[in-house]
Amino acid sequence: MAVLLAAPCLGAAPAMAWAVTEETEAKISDAQRRIEESAAAYDAALSRIAELEQQVADNEQRIAELTEELPAQQERSDDAVTVLYKMNREGNSLINMVLASESIVDFLTRIDYLMRYQDRNLETIRTLKAMQQELVDTQASLGAALAEAEEQERQAETSLAEAQEAREQAQREAQEEARREREAREAARKAAEEAAAAAQRAAEEAAREQEAAQGENDEQPEVEAPPVEEVPSTNPSDDGADWSNDKASFVAQWAPRINDYLAGSPMAGTGEVFAEAAWDYGVDPRWSPAISAVESSKGAACFRPHNAWGWGSASWGSWDEAIRAHVSGLARGYGYTLSESAAKKYCPPNWQHWYNRCAEEMNMI
Repeated sequence: MAVLLAAPCLGAAPAMAWAVTEETEAKISDAQRRIEESAAAYDAALSRIAELEQQVADNEQRIAELTEELPAQQERSDDAVTVLYKMNREGNSLINMVLASESIVDFLTRIDYLMRYQDRNLETIRTLKAMQQELVDTQASLGAALAEAEEQERQAETSLAEAQEAREQAQREAQEEARREREAREAARKAAEEAAAAAQRAAEEAAREQEAAQGENDEQPEVEAPPVEEVPSTNPSDDGADWSNDKASFVAQWAPRINDYLAGSPMAGTGEVFAEAAWDYGVDPRWSPAISAVESSKGAACFRPHNAWGWGSASWGSWDEAIRAHVSGLARGYGYTLSESAAKKYCPPNWQHWYNRCAEEMNMI
């Protein structure tokens, strides 16, 4: 299994952040698939609704035009019918025209004139019928478009509800995991403190016994404290993401916050892309921007073009493409938000430091 290596985790000793692997790319969870499918269905429904709204507007405009034009066309058609009736009644037969003509040229001229005159009147009548049929067809198309728009709205509501429920579930699970990790860290801290205190007491007792055995003039040995390893000490606050909103409201809430955080950096102005990607893939909207700060000072020191996250050897042609790819990878390979397990996978050599840095950055957004 190929494992992609990334640029060194900033702010720490040289160590490599591990990007998503082929395995995590291939094994998308059912929950994540549900999130992504609901987002795609919601976007597709909204896109179709927009198309139908334009179709409805075009149909309504054409109906208004036809309704305005039809009375005049009806009047012209009535006049044409009257003319044709008179032509037939007055006996403009072929024999009459032959008898009335002074020459063959005169006869042909009369024939051509009458044919043109008749065709023009017939065309007036045909135009009326065509306009009437177009009106009927346009009204039917309008009705069908309105019915489909209503169906698409129902589908959008269903997809939105599914999207909201799936994201809220991911959020709840992440909060529960964070709670368990905090409790485990607290228990480990207490156990470590008790073990250190016991070791200190044992060392002091051993030192006293040695001092008593060697006499008062002997030099007292120094008691060394056990080394202290950095542990996760900063927890990201709850993201406060309101997944009960629709996508537009979610983006409107988070894009300005992320833009404020990224202001002045090479990634300035990408808050809307981060927020859209967070919605589409169902992750904490602060996580990817925070990692960009830890790994590349918000895009100032990229390992590869537009790779602000130490994301393997990947490179992209734009921030838009890069952000969406990274957020997708986080969702599929690391979960909803920052966790100890995610930190151990993303930056295993010094995951504790990486975890603390990410948490600090997330709390700034």
